[in-house]
Formats: sequence, structure tokens, C-alpha cells
Amino acid sequence: MDIKEFKQQLPSKKAILGIDYGSKRMGLAVSDLSLTIATSYKILYRKELVQDLIELKKIIAEKEIGAIIMGLPLQMNGAEGDIAAEVRKFAEILKENFNFPILLWDERLSSSAVESFLIKEVDLSRKKRAKVLDATAAAYILQGALDALKYA
Repeated sequence: MDIKEFKQQLPSKKAILGIDYGSKRMGLAVSDLSLTIATSYKILYRKELVQDLIELKKIIAEKEIGAIIMGLPLQMNGAEGDIAAEVRKFAEILKENFNFPILLWDERLSSSAVESFLIKEVDLSRKKRAKVLDATAAAYILQGALDALKYA
């Protein structure tokens, strides 16, 4: 699905959940209802798939989510590797369970951009960066997609 098709499928007055996928933890971010601003929300520490889906279902209900944007970790040459395949598989599971639009968004360099920001601008220690990096990366990914939606 491309961004124009995604935009056409968005329900009104619903937020978008941004996910920075990881096999051990996922960074989560949430948009406002006007789809203008992404805010880092939390880190979901992965357990069994069923437990992860239960936790996501709670967040979706609580935050009035109507769509998901997941970071797709492409290689620098644009090719997809093993982790991108994992993301696609997880996105299919989410689509089957939640039945709303899911967009995979190129996340190349998002984590390194966020980490650089956290070091240079916020001056966080390595230990503190580890606690916020995934959720902040999810917000970075989501914000990029929200900005692109304005022009789609």
C-alpha cells in the first residue's frame, strides 16, 4: 500500500500508532487526532505474540487508534533484508487481528538520527538513551509519515 491509498483508508477522528519494530522490544508513538504531531508513547517489551497483541489491543482502544505506521528497515541500497521480512510478517499479523490500514514506512537511519539528537541536543547518557531510543525512533518514523500525508 502506498501513502495515497493509506490516506484514503484513514478513518476520521482516529489517531495513528507508530511502531519501531524489534524482536525484543517495540517503540511506540501516537499521533494526535488531527494527524499533525507524533509523540513517543512507550516501549513494549516483547513477550509471546498473544500477549503482545493483547497489550497492543489495549493501547489501540485507549489511544483511539485507527491505523498503524510501521518502520520498514530497508538497507541503504533500498533492498529488504531479514528484519524487513520480519516487519512485513508482523504487519500481516496486525492487519489480520486489527483490520485497519497499515503502512510500512522507510525508516533508514531513523535510529541513528534519533540517537545523534539525544546525544548532541539532549545530552542523555547511554543508559538513559537506551530507555527512550525505541519510542523516540517510533515518533521520528511516525512524524515523517504524518508530514508526507499532508502532501499525499
